[in-house]
Amino acid sequence: MRRLTLGLLGLAASLAVSQPASAQFWYDPLDEEPMQYLGPQPRYDARPQQAPTGARTVSFPAQYSPGMIVISTQARRLYYVTGRGQAIEYAVGVGRPGFDWKGTKTITRKAEWPSWRPPAAMLKRRPDLPTYMSGGVNNPLGARALYLGSSLYRIHGSNEPDTIGQAVSSGCIRMTNEDVIDLYRRVRVGTRVVVM
Repeated sequence: MRRLTLGLLGLAASLAVSQPASAQFWYDPLDEEPMQYLGPQPRYDARPQQAPTGARTVSFPAQYSPGMIVISTQARRLYYVTGRGQAIEYAVGVGRPGFDWKGTKTITRKAEWPSWRPPAAMLKRRPDLPTYMSGGVNNPLGARALYLGSSLYRIHGSNEPDTIGQAVSSGCIRMTNEDVIDLYRRVRVGTRVVVM
């Protein structure tokens, strides 16, 4: 127990680094508000404890409130914070170069087997896409979708599970259908999402 306590204190101390003056705040035009720089990427205990639907429970920086979602696009991981110092970690696919982003959003809508209308900019890049696709196993949004604020971005399932862990999307966060169903059951409309 003493060893665990010392380890957690060491983790907290490593996260209490001074913030570089040039990186304290950033702003993305799609953000609902400027986002404060929160320090280094989350560290976690590599030992899995519980594994619902392919995810695992990990240690997580205690500055994040339970119920928040934190996404590390660099690590290609989504963390659902379950308690102070603990989160469920999921592997995700993220935006490819030129389509990656960071900021703070809020989940404003949830949908099961969502339909999909590719945005005009995507149709311009990919005229082969349909203008509308009803929900189902062939839909690129997969089994569930969590809509992020007034943006075009979503956290959603995928009918291409081999893209999870890669930077291939147009900015959306992709999960396996199994994992997005698990996350969907846990989160509510109004959940805060931090993307870094």
